[in-house]
Amino acid sequence: MLNVNDLTLHYGHSKILNGISMTAQTGEITCVMGPNGVGKTSLIKAISGTHPRSGGTVSVDGEDLSVLPAHALAQKGVAIVPQGRDIFPLLTVKENLETGFACLPKEEHFVPDEIYELFPVLQKMTARRGGDLSGGQQQQLAIARALITKPKLLLLDEPTEGIQPNIIQHIGEVIKHLRTQGQMAIVLVEQYFDFAWDLADQFVALRRGEVILSERKTNTTRQQVLDLVSV
Repeated sequence: MLNVNDLTLHYGHSKILNGISMTAQTGEITCVMGPNGVGKTSLIKAISGTHPRSGGTVSVDGEDLSVLPAHALAQKGVAIVPQGRDIFPLLTVKENLETGFACLPKEEHFVPDEIYELFPVLQKMTARRGGDLSGGQQQQLAIARALITKPKLLLLDEPTEGIQPNIIQHIGEVIKHLRTQGQMAIVLVEQYFDFAWDLADQFVALRRGEVILSERKTNTTRQQVLDLVSV
C-alpha cells in the first residue's frame, strides 16, 4: 500500500502542494481528482520522484522511500505512466518495452506473454517506431512499459487524455484486470469523470494543493464527488 503523509512541494518559491496526506491500498484503485491546476500531476511527480518534494513522507508497503530519484523509486516498485506518455519516438515498440528491464534482475529481461495478452496491438507492432503509433497505441505502450517493471504501485496520470473512445474502454478493462490480480496499488489521476467513477474504490479530491475529500466510493455519492471536482 501507499502512504503519503504531510507532503509539500514547491516550484521555485511557489508552494503547489500543502500538506497532502492520503493512502492507496493494494488491490484497489484510488482516483485523484480536481479541476486543472490544483496539483494532481504535481502529486504524482512527487510520489514518483520525478520532482523532488519539499517535505513530508512517502512509503510503500511500510518502507520509507525517503527523497529518492525516479530511477531508484522504480527499482523499489513505483511505476509511472506520465501525462504525455513519454514514449521514445525513435525506438521500436519492443525497444520501448525493454527500457523497463533496467528495474529487473537479468533473468527477468523478457516481455511476459501477459503484456501482449493485455495489449494485443503491441504484439503486431513490435518493430514499429514509437513515434509512428497513434495516441491510443502510445498510451497502451506506456502502460505496458510500466507493467514490465512489475510495480507495487502504479501511477497513471490522465491515461484517457486525447484517446479515442474504444481505446479508453480497453484501458479501463486493463485497469480493472490489474485490480483483480491484487498485486499492486493503483493511483489514477483522471479528468474524465465517468471513467473515474466507474473504476474508483476511493476518491481523493484536491483544491489549491490541499485534500478536500478522501473517501471510499461506498461512503459518498456520485453527485457529491462531481460537485467537488468540477468547481
